[in-house]
Amino acid sequence: MESSGSCKNCRKITLTVDDDTGNLVCSSCGVVQDFENFQAHIGGVTGPTGTFVRVGTAGSGSLYNYKQTKVYEAQKLIEDLIFKLGLSASRYDEVKAMVERITEGEYGQGRWFPIFVGACAYVVMRKDKKTLPIVEVANVVGCDSNEFGRMVYRVVDFLDMKLPEFDIVGSFERAIRCCPSFSGVEEEIIGRMLKQGVFFVQCSMKWYLTTGRRPMPIVAAVLVFVAELNQIRVKIEEVAKELYVAVRTCKKRYKELLERLVKVAQVLPWGKDVTVKNIIMNAPSVIQYMELKASSMYSKRASFDHVGFDLDDLVAECLNKEIKYGYDTCDVEKDLQYFEVENSPILTIGGANELQISHECLAMVYSKLLGELPLVKPLAGTEELDWRKQKREYGIYTCREWWTGKSEMSKKLLLKQIIEKDIGLNANPPSYDRGKLAYQRRREKINAAKSRIERIIHPSKADLGDRKDLFLAQCVHSGKKRKMQVEIDWEDLIIETLLLHQVREEEIEKGYYNALLDLHVFN
Repeated sequence: MESSGSCKNCRKITLTVDDDTGNLVCSSCGVVQDFENFQAHIGGVTGPTGTFVRVGTAGSGSLYNYKQTKVYEAQKLIEDLIFKLGLSASRYDEVKAMVERITEGEYGQGRWFPIFVGACAYVVMRKDKKTLPIVEVANVVGCDSNEFGRMVYRVVDFLDMKLPEFDIVGSFERAIRCCPSFSGVEEEIIGRMLKQGVFFVQCSMKWYLTTGRRPMPIVAAVLVFVAELNQIRVKIEEVAKELYVAVRTCKKRYKELLERLVKVAQVLPWGKDVTVKNIIMNAPSVIQYMELKASSMYSKRASFDHVGFDLDDLVAECLNKEIKYGYDTCDVEKDLQYFEVENSPILTIGGANELQISHECLAMVYSKLLGELPLVKPLAGTEELDWRKQKREYGIYTCREWWTGKSEMSKKLLLKQIIEKDIGLNANPPSYDRGKLAYQRRREKINAAKSRIERIIHPSKADLGDRKDLFLAQCVHSGKKRKMQVEIDWEDLIIETLLLHQVREEEIEKGYYNALLDLHVFN
């Protein structure tokens, strides 16, 4: 049987059908023709049957349609994310109900759906005032925190709800329990660190270190600080990695916390010697002072405008101590006399920095105490003390004896209660302090620019010493002022240009140079 088609190889019309295989073969060149063996089956009821494909099925032989398969995969994804976040089974039902309500039972597929489920889980926990950091959820669903935040905003906006305030104290408690860096610490130390951490977190809230900022970096900073107080070696890089926050931001918050403690320490007699580098060594005295200051009994006393010391009680207490560098936490009255003895008949001074005691005065007080206290042995008769051993023991007693944990700041308080507490320092927000310094720096640049303009316009009035292109600028670094010579930069030239165009100095101080140039110079 020949076919009317031509051979694909020799182009001759010599195609025949092979009886055994049913393929077309060219009788001239012998090449088998591919895809030329289709046989049309046309018939009625007795004809061959094929595979019936119904519209909407997932494939041949599937028991579920497309929607059922999509819902099953979505519910499986929700269950998996709830397990990774460490939430309970009841939370799964709440998240599932929220997802079903928003999507109207259609659920979804694609990259956006895990982010959407994570946002619903975050909203459910936040609505019940439970702690779930947004950075942790964003890391689990595999997206950026900004993208995840936008999804949370869309969920909250769709549901028309208002989330409660973020619980930063609960975040600290959850962090210290979940961080692998503290997994091997004893439960007693963890309990003490919890109270200390709550104390410092709420102090940070009073000092505006958390205002307008992400809360988890300050949590990491407080974690590292209380770990150092309790002689637990942790690195801030490891804690930041475990809490999914930036290391640089954590170090910045840690430095700000130390700077606030240094300011609190200035009221102590040795406060002028306390710096950021040695604040850990002085932290027991500073924290004990803050605890007493925040206690209800201590807040009823007089103000701290003038600090006085009763040397008799102070030296007697020191002589009664058998172990150096210890803190008597049981006798609160002696602590109060140490930090505040304004009514002392022996000595009252106007400020802590004005305390100057000569060696003769101390010897006289010591001799008097020897006569009044027969049980006290002279220091000359005692055995020689091993000061290196005492130095090693300093850390032990500073982490065990100075902390009482009886202050109300060690318990979770409302924001209004935290603001009303007195912990020895009322600080401004860091952004306010930086803005104030920026205004001061721009004011000095304006004054220097005016002097240069005046020197050029009226050279006869200018002094010979002022005919230089350099000027003295007041720079503030780490709370200390120092003068340094700075060359004229682009900011000085812009300020000169604005002054020459008669722009008000109050507007220049704000620092919006581009807007002022467009308005007064280029317009």
